[in-house]
Amino acid sequence: MGAPLRKLSGDRDCKNGTCPTLWGTDDGKDYVVQGYVITDPERLAQLDLPRGETAVMIPAAVLEEYFNARG
Repeated sequence: MGAPLRKLSGDRDCKNGTCPTLWGTDDGKDYVVQGYVITDPERLAQLDLPRGETAVMIPAAVLEEYFNARG
C-alpha cells in the first residue's frame, strides 16, 4: 500500500464532497489530482498520453489555493 493521502486543497463550491481536489502523500513525494475525466478527443490527442496514464481537469482555484497557502 502506498503512503497515506492528505487533502491539500479542494473546490470551495463543492456541495457533495466528491469535487476536484489536490491530495498529497504524507511523505511529500507525490501528489494526486482528483478531477473531471477529459473525454474531448481533440484535447486527448494534444496530450498524446501513453498507455496506463490518464488526465483530469481541475479548476485553477484548487491549485491556486494550495500554492497561495504555501506562499
